[in-house]
Amino acid sequence: MRLSRILRPRLEATAHCDLPCGVYDPAQARIEAESVKAIQEKYQGNEDPVFRERAIEIKEQRSDLVKHHLWVLWTDYFKPPHFEKYPELHNLFNKATKKAGGGAGGTKASVDPATGQELLDYISQIDKIFWETKQAA
Repeated sequence: MRLSRILRPRLEATAHCDLPCGVYDPAQARIEAESVKAIQEKYQGNEDPVFRERAIEIKEQRSDLVKHHLWVLWTDYFKPPHFEKYPELHNLFNKATKKAGGGAGGTKASVDPATGQELLDYISQIDKIFWETKQAA
């Protein structure tokens, strides 16, 4: 009984995220998406099968990282008041994460740089809203 009282936390803290909100930034998703598009372009300009295989593997990894960074923003940074002010935000994140995915037209499944650019365009729209919310905070 005494040991449990000694080891019991004296202070309990709660937060909505692991670190202060200042660590969120769509730039992480954008950088990975830029890499995806660059890999798609390099793939188009190279006929070496070993190079192409490696390019596809890296592009798929980077596409997954884009989705991860977008999901963190979508689920951890943006809150109900943001979605109320920007009603298109849920749909925008849905389109962006699908564009980074392996389904039809997604960067994970495509070697067409146009899909990489579409992904960057979605991230740019999210970025604009993100910085508007940061200025309002």
